Amino acid sequence: MTELINAASRHDPSKEAHVESNEIKDVMVAQGLPAYTEMTRRGFGFQVIQVAATAGIKTRPSTTAAITLWNGESTGGKSYIVDRIFTHCLVSTGAEGRFMIWACIHPAGLAACTSEIAASAVNLTGMSGRTYSGNAIVELAKSCTDNGWYPVSSSVDPEPTGVLPGAGICVPIEGRLIVPPTGAISLQVVAEATTSTFCSGLSWYEEPLNLVL
Repeated sequence: MTELINAASRHDPSKEAHVESNEIKDVMVAQGLPAYTEMTRRGFGFQVIQVAATAGIKTRPSTTAAITLWNGESTGGKSYIVDRIFTHCLVSTGAEGRFMIWACIHPAGLAACTSEIAASAVNLTGMSGRTYSGNAIVELAKSCTDNGWYPVSSSVDPEPTGVLPGAGICVPIEGRLIVPPTGAISLQVVAEATTSTFCSGLSWYEEPLNLVL
């Protein structure tokens, strides 16, 4: 029995084309646009960063986060698929040192954060330039439960003379971390000294997922 699979055009559903396969029945496809273009086009991508730099810490993170993103969706709502995590060292000590980013995923049921969005403490925007209107709440210096902190970056050397900004980290996560509804993600920077300061943040996509919790 021969089966045909047709594909409809996104721009004109009335137009169809046959989907091709090779001799071992692999479906032949080609990526027409760069990765993540479609999610961004649909308006599901967002990013946030601290406006003012805060001090790094010298020990493993525990119950205080530099920045926390809380998923304010109700149960069964959108999950936050983390795309990347980043930080920028605004001021370093000038001595030899290293810094790296740690992250903690908090499970569903976390108490809501106190919003910092309207307080000009963070920049929160859409990846396509749209204004954010979702249910995320961002809090700085939040006291949080230690649900397990893990390094998500390699270490980076700060700017060697101190004072001047320069060093930074941007880590592709690409869905390896997911924030469930009423859960959260916290970030913290571990550095050589608490006199080094950082602006940290992340980008994510919002999409309903059937999570196994």
